Amino acid sequence: MPELTDPDLLRSIAEISRIQAVPRILETVAHITGSRFTAIARVTETTWTACATHDTLGFGLVPGGQLVLETTICDEIRQSATAVVFAHASQHPIYSTHHTPRIYGLESYASIPIFRPDGRFFGTLCAIDSAPASFDEVHILRSMELLAELVGTYLDTEDRLAQAQTDLSQAHRVADLRDQFIAVLGHDLRSPLQSIAVAAEALEMDATSERQQRLLGHIASGVVRMEGLIEDVLDFARGRLGGGIPILLTRTDTLGTALQAVVAEVIASRGRADIDVVMQIEGEVVCDPNRLAQLLANLLTNAAQHGDPSTAIALRACATADGLTMTVSNGGHIPENRLADIFSPFSREKGELPRPGLGLGIYIASEIARSHDGTLSVDSTPQTGTCFTFQMPVLAAP
Repeated sequence: MPELTDPDLLRSIAEISRIQAVPRILETVAHITGSRFTAIARVTETTWTACATHDTLGFGLVPGGQLVLETTICDEIRQSATAVVFAHASQHPIYSTHHTPRIYGLESYASIPIFRPDGRFFGTLCAIDSAPASFDEVHILRSMELLAELVGTYLDTEDRLAQAQTDLSQAHRVADLRDQFIAVLGHDLRSPLQSIAVAAEALEMDATSERQQRLLGHIASGVVRMEGLIEDVLDFARGRLGGGIPILLTRTDTLGTALQAVVAEVIASRGRADIDVVMQIEGEVVCDPNRLAQLLANLLTNAAQHGDPSTAIALRACATADGLTMTVSNGGHIPENRLADIFSPFSREKGELPRPGLGLGIYIASEIARSHDGTLSVDSTPQTGTCFTFQMPVLAAP
């Protein structure tokens, strides 16, 4: 038998092979008809191809096997969209002289057209035997029509699944390209920004008027802000493309000092002097202190921006032999429907008023926590406010 190479037929065989119920369907057809050969065939204008078979007759056809279309009754079924069922060919008024039973030595035969739900003809569900059968033709017709309809439904499900997988794969490719673009853009923006910063510093040395000093101050603050945005973009890209934000673990006994400096910076930049701080960090901690400082800065900035200004922000940090825990609480409340997405990038509610930043702060904080084998969680109710909790275990020394 020549090897089948037609891609459309190979695709049809693959579709049928993926339907787990097909073997049971063919066994059921064999049982109710008493036939020793049952098959699902793909029938086109030019070919008859077996897609799945159940053979105890020794007919010899396997998936991919083909019959000459003109020698089969299935070509007539394709053209008329009508089933053919007979139990005793040699006594049948029509099929006693038909060429198909004579060519293949058939006495009992049942073949039902298979249609996809959109009406396209696929092929046939067949049952044949060289011996006469004693089945009730009407009963067999109704039973096999139901099974053929089931196969058609399965084919539609396979089509939808294949399309969904294609769409998902395309979405992943687009997402990867987008993340790579963001990473390249963030990296390439650094050079011109550095040039702007250097030029602003040079001009500041020669500035004489108050207006020049003020404008250069705006440029300098804009550069600092853009540097922060670019770092956020790069951290986002690292988290998406590199399996997490990279950290440099060190054994440090100055983590408390670094965190206190972050508190001072947020007070100065956000005008929130009501940050209540309790720290109990003594001895050495194995961590990336710069990244943990960034995590805390993001949490405190988020609390200052989104919290109730009439309620103080509370920071609690404690390092023990079991690990490090930090909590940042404020008087704000995050609605229940937003909590599930709070750690997703760009997680801002539609219609929310514009705010500084890209909406990446909490996402980056959660990635820093993950890079430390830790967790960042949130709890928020109207009564107690919002509390972000960072916990990390004792890490091995670098």
